[in-house]
Amino acid sequence: MFNQTIRPRRLRTSDNLRKLVRETRISPESLIWPIFVAEGENIYEEIPSLPGQYHYSPDHLYRMVERAHEHGVSRVILFGLPKDKDEIGSGAWAEDGIVQQGIRKIKELDPEMYVVTDVCMCEYTSHGHCGILCGHYVDNDQTIARLAQIAVSHAKAGADMVAPSDMMDGRVAAIRAALDENGFVNVPIMSYAAKYASYFYGPFRDAAGSAPSFGDRRSYQMDWHNGREAMRECALDVQEGADILMIKPAMSYLDLVYQCRQRFDLPVAAYAVSGEYAMIKAAAKAGLIDEYGIMCESAVSIYRAGADILITYYAPELADAIRKGDIG
Repeated sequence: MFNQTIRPRRLRTSDNLRKLVRETRISPESLIWPIFVAEGENIYEEIPSLPGQYHYSPDHLYRMVERAHEHGVSRVILFGLPKDKDEIGSGAWAEDGIVQQGIRKIKELDPEMYVVTDVCMCEYTSHGHCGILCGHYVDNDQTIARLAQIAVSHAKAGADMVAPSDMMDGRVAAIRAALDENGFVNVPIMSYAAKYASYFYGPFRDAAGSAPSFGDRRSYQMDWHNGREAMRECALDVQEGADILMIKPAMSYLDLVYQCRQRFDLPVAAYAVSGEYAMIKAAAKAGLIDEYGIMCESAVSIYRAGADILITYYAPELADAIRKGDIG
């Protein structure tokens, strides 16, 4: 009989032992929960394309804070839904803009909650593009000036971190300079370093009312055929002063999460986007998959690829799963 001395299965013989030797360990502190803040009052509405997620007016953000406390989630990223839009997206940097209102309300309800803000213009422009138009083309340099203005307005309202998602060239440097000049040297930038022109964003665009009114975003968001270009984008953001690098979407881009982790010393975030969440929800509703198991497995795959931070609509449920020991 063959003498099998090397037996990897020895370390799989009990749940206690399997948890002891896990290579990938996850903490609730690494989760960020996306939140949609809608301008107005008495708004607490489930988002049809994102079951279990809601539009909150500022007066109903207490519901989100209570749910976050219940599940042990302490970090959120805010997206705003303004009532009015214009060609230049001026509501994005208004002192009383909806994200600014949301920041102040959350900090009033829970000063310790860590608030990240999405810095972009697509939710605020009447045309739905992520910047200032010159004809049908988004003007890069005019846009980054406005993005810097938005980031400063968020910091003044109390944001702990800003996250530019526009994919304009040079925006990290412009935002860093503006934050520093206005006394916010300790407000970090989590850059959407490699954000792809992905089909996985559909439910988000419905939830945020941010679909472009013409054309698409391929002239500024990345071509999903390209991987080396993503590393170039990450390197540029490092040079410009980014504190955290993000890959978006997550699951179909795990190779890039891995490459980013291998090449750069900054923390790496991955955004499990709306389409990923909605597909799991839809398949589970149809009885085709185990939602809880798929949620856990997909999250672990993102961390295993090298992510330090996961932005996910499943943040409350994943925090529970971690505490239960199912994926922690």
